[in-house]
Amino acid sequence: MKIAGRTALVTGANRGFGRHLAAELVARGATVYAGARNPDSVDLPGVTPVRLDITDPDSVAAAAELAGDVTLLVNNAGISTGADLLDADPATIRLEMETHYFGTLSVVRAFAPRIVANGGGTILNILSALSWVTFPGVGAYGAAKAAEWSMTNALRAQLADRGVRVAGLHVGYMDTDMTATVTAPKSDPVEIARIAVDGIEADRYEIVADETSRQVLAGLSGGVAALYPDLP
Repeated sequence: MKIAGRTALVTGANRGFGRHLAAELVARGATVYAGARNPDSVDLPGVTPVRLDITDPDSVAAAAELAGDVTLLVNNAGISTGADLLDADPATIRLEMETHYFGTLSVVRAFAPRIVANGGGTILNILSALSWVTFPGVGAYGAAKAAEWSMTNALRAQLADRGVRVAGLHVGYMDTDMTATVTAPKSDPVEIARIAVDGIEADRYEIVADETSRQVLAGLSGGVAALYPDLP
């Protein structure tokens, strides 16, 4: 896929990584819809703000009507509640799943038929190294991202013969407001956005964007002992 001349929708594009992704797409010549729950919060020049709450089916349907010419969908919108699986309010855990899994799926179901009708294109789901390895402090987030990864794999197979390529981006911590309290090393979101769009143009199914994700991916074949070496 060549980005120049394409029409894209980026969810959660009003801030953080989504804003950087939208900016990168604009810089490469795409027409970009910037999805946000509050479109007035979108301040990036050169994009068209779209009201979009991915957890609200009516909002998703309205966005699909408005942005029906899309051939590139980037599912970036997400949350990080910091909920652990044993002690957190179950409603908070459900919110992670409602957002990353059911919300993303809702957007795909609304836009995939339009992408097919427009001649095919690409869907990129923004995943995480925490799709593959997780820890107690991010238990809900990791579970939701693991579910989204599985969904990405299933959709990839289902949409392949309809002219829609489904890709996933895996990345560790990025220097955005979502990770403001994280003290671990963080990637520059501008650089990760460039890598992500390079991956789209290269038609990659899986974009492993940083060293953290590459290390975790390499550890998958080693099983639990490789991924969780501190377990007794």
